[in-house]
Amino acid sequence: MHSIETVGLTKKFGDITAVDGLSIQVEAGEVFGLLGPNGAGKTTTLNILCTILKPTSGQAFVRGVNVVEDPSEVRRSIGIVFQDPSLDNRLTGKENLEMHAELYDVDRRVQAERITELISLVGLTERADDLVRNYSGGMKRRLEMARGLIHHPKVLFLDEPTLGLDPQTRAKIWEYIQKLAHEENITIVLTTHYMEEAESLCDRIGIIDYGRIVALGTPKELIREVGQDFASLRLEDATRAAEFEGLPFVKKAYIVDGAVKLVLEDGASSLPKIFGFAAEKNIKISSIELRTPTLNDVFLHHVGRELREEHASRKDKLWVSMRRRMK
Repeated sequence: MHSIETVGLTKKFGDITAVDGLSIQVEAGEVFGLLGPNGAGKTTTLNILCTILKPTSGQAFVRGVNVVEDPSEVRRSIGIVFQDPSLDNRLTGKENLEMHAELYDVDRRVQAERITELISLVGLTERADDLVRNYSGGMKRRLEMARGLIHHPKVLFLDEPTLGLDPQTRAKIWEYIQKLAHEENITIVLTTHYMEEAESLCDRIGIIDYGRIVALGTPKELIREVGQDFASLRLEDATRAAEFEGLPFVKKAYIVDGAVKLVLEDGASSLPKIFGFAAEKNIKISSIELRTPTLNDVFLHHVGRELREEHASRKDKLWVSMRRRMK
């Protein structure tokens, strides 16, 4: 039995298809990442798996239980850390965990021990009795992680768990996630748009764009599929970038922010050909960089644009805005 399985999962908001025929399988103890820009369908997918939203069509199962037919049973086995803050700022950190333990009917005989254990896990022992409104953003995120684990869930959903956190706090949360999955056999599904997070944390990655999985595999597999080398060229005349498309020694070519990005089978043998072609066509190259592919190149390879939230297209931003209004 798969820990999580979706079959043709689809969710529509009016004329917009947020999740489009999603079929994935996640095994117990696996860290599975949904990688994509805002508006790609990551959060909507998680909301369906967490029984917050009902799918338009298709099926989803968590530990063999249909999320539509038996949502209560699904909720008993999952923990959730939402993208948006959901703590009670009027309570202390410890009181937030106590309240959540009561909601999940955690045996009162083990509540105190469990809360002490989790507060220690996320490094908040000295601040457990402080009001949450006095916590930093990183401390609140860590407390939310502890709260999601209070009832010993078998599956943990993390929606952008390190969004907006400083590098040190992000590194600590990465450490918690890996420990939970590999030492306690908890299945973890996380959404992110941070490349280094996905590459270092996830056993497998599903790259999602406009509601569809466009690539699926381990980080190494996905990078290996792209090609052996990646070249980035800056031209004196950026309007001539398109002339590099279709060259026989180039697997794939992209034009991003005025730069030419080329996927090559063999960078060492291709560089002289690139310079030869440029000389023949009188194209002046300002700079050239040759490197091995990254996860960002994988995304670029499959969807034709880089995964950078700060450079999201106007279409992406409008889609996010429309989805929020329709929820």
